[in-house]
Amino acid sequence: MRVDTVTVEAEGRAELEERLARLQLRLLERDAVIEELRRSLDAQRQEVVRNMAKLQNQASRAEAASGMAEAELAIQALAEISNEGADSDEYSRAQLLLQQASAAFERGNFGGALYMANEARVAATSGSTRMAGLRSDGRRAGEVSFAVPVPLTTLQRSNVREGPGLGHAVSITLDEGARLTGLSYTTEWVRVSWTDDGSEGWIFHALVASADPARP
Repeated sequence: MRVDTVTVEAEGRAELEERLARLQLRLLERDAVIEELRRSLDAQRQEVVRNMAKLQNQASRAEAASGMAEAELAIQALAEISNEGADSDEYSRAQLLLQQASAAFERGNFGGALYMANEARVAATSGSTRMAGLRSDGRRAGEVSFAVPVPLTTLQRSNVREGPGLGHAVSITLDEGARLTGLSYTTEWVRVSWTDDGSEGWIFHALVASADPARP
């Protein structure tokens, strides 16, 4: 009977390890797909700008300048939300798009400049909307603190991200068995710290398990 029990437990662990491995592969695949889509979108934007120049779009110099000013205000608003706003992917992307708008404007392609300025404004506004999900105490909407810090360990090589979701940048990649401290959680993500200096990030809940606090 004991042998059967051990066999069942071993099979259960093997199945769990396989599921976790598949999850990690799907996460890596999704990251790659997102990056590919971003590159494709950038290429499409540039093609739109070129087509606008060829078609001699009727947007005026004043309209383009106005659009760029609105984009700049949206970017400034995002930066003023918090330090995280100025460090966000949306902020960097909006700045790049605004630079491209300025370059098109200098070439006299006012239609292209207006298009890129609108894209910059949308990116900055998206960042501001996301940042609005952060509560005044620094926690996110729907985030629940653990009653006590929870010792955790990674079940496999895992990404810790800047926020709870695959859309957030990776802060660090930890090896299997890395020790973490769980601080709070949302539906599927856990806020963790992993160094003595208090560095924090988010990890998908299925990639961690409870750790023995007595073990180093």
